Amino acid sequence: MTWTFTDDVNAFLDAAGASLAARPAENTLVLTVTATLRSSGPHAYGDAAPLLGWWRGADGEVAGTLVQTPPYPALLGTVAPEAVAPLAAALPLTGINADRATAQALAANWPGHRVDQEQRLYRLGTLIPPSPAPSGRPRAATTADRELLVRWHLAFADQVGQPGTHAERILDERTASGRLTLWEVDGVPVSMAGVSPQIAGTVRVAAVYTPPEHRGRGYAAAVTAEISRAAREAGAQEVLLFTDLANPTSNGVYRRIGFRAVSDRLLISVAEEPVTPG
Repeated sequence: MTWTFTDDVNAFLDAAGASLAARPAENTLVLTVTATLRSSGPHAYGDAAPLLGWWRGADGEVAGTLVQTPPYPALLGTVAPEAVAPLAAALPLTGINADRATAQALAANWPGHRVDQEQRLYRLGTLIPPSPAPSGRPRAATTADRELLVRWHLAFADQVGQPGTHAERILDERTASGRLTLWEVDGVPVSMAGVSPQIAGTVRVAAVYTPPEHRGRGYAAAVTAEISRAAREAGAQEVLLFTDLANPTSNGVYRRIGFRAVSDRLLISVAEEPVTPG
């Protein structure tokens, strides 16, 4: 009952891949990050080598996973409660992205911490297209849109508090594979949404962004509904997305078009100054 760590994504997936695929919704982030590491190399997210880990229970089965790709905090998949204390003992973590219970259990061992973000994972049930539909129509992004999309991606990253690194690579991959959709009005793009590669029958909607001057007109709901519909038609059994719980507008938009809550995640980091009682 120990954690094993490596910087080799193939070794990690050989050990933990089946466990991840058995619960693809809960492990969606680990699945997509490791798929990117496998296809784009160990420095897909930054200059430092990744750290990947898995935990086996008494029955020998993998029941916990972790991936860290600096500058991002450690990302946890499903983790058995009995694996939390051994992880805290084995690895000096200063930031985590994990389901609510696991994140709180790990942070309880720190002298002080802060919750940087609360996220909610949603799963698409019955798709409900926006009604009335906004003006405009969807279209696939092309290489001609690249300059605009890079600006939008960086603005989106800033909005959600992410580093925004490797925007060009991400956008080029999504554009080339038809996984980036624009909503446009009178030939002018007004909103975008991307989708992750399909892994274990599951895709995740990502980087839904509407510039401030075009907000409040239903474009984000329309482009999200369109890319979700297309993903299902392409064979995805599950369509997922994450929201920031501090943004009630986006949470309401996704619920209205058919997304239903699955679970919550917390991004927690060690406080710069220890928090003292009183």
